[in-house]
Amino acid sequence: MLAKETQRGTILYVEDDTNNRTLLRRVLMADGYEVVEAPSASEALAIVSGNLKLDLILMDINMPEMDGYTLAARLKEFEHLKKVPIIAVTANVMRGDREKSLEAGCDGYIQKPIDIDLLTQQIERFIKK
Repeated sequence: MLAKETQRGTILYVEDDTNNRTLLRRVLMADGYEVVEAPSASEALAIVSGNLKLDLILMDINMPEMDGYTLAARLKEFEHLKKVPIIAVTANVMRGDREKSLEAGCDGYIQKPIDIDLLTQQIERFIKK
């Protein structure tokens, strides 16, 4: 865990692929973020039901038990998450996919494969510290 003075925020990353979670966690932690991981939508819901203070949620759209569109809508039902930005991180890049993410409650959209050199800049636009 990073010292409080260097921590830039807490991010929940919901992703079923272990390799993707590992890569993103390493990049974000190196940039000073605390990362809480959830390998499934149900685990994400369990984590947020504990009123964990989050600054951002990054979420895969294509997950096996519940897709990210449904999860985004469910997350926005939590009072303490209403103002927490949710960013879709997805390989869905067809016409209308971005709009579908936004309609489901996501505040932004990052395409896979993730450009790790741009990732911090992309998420900083959404974190208000």
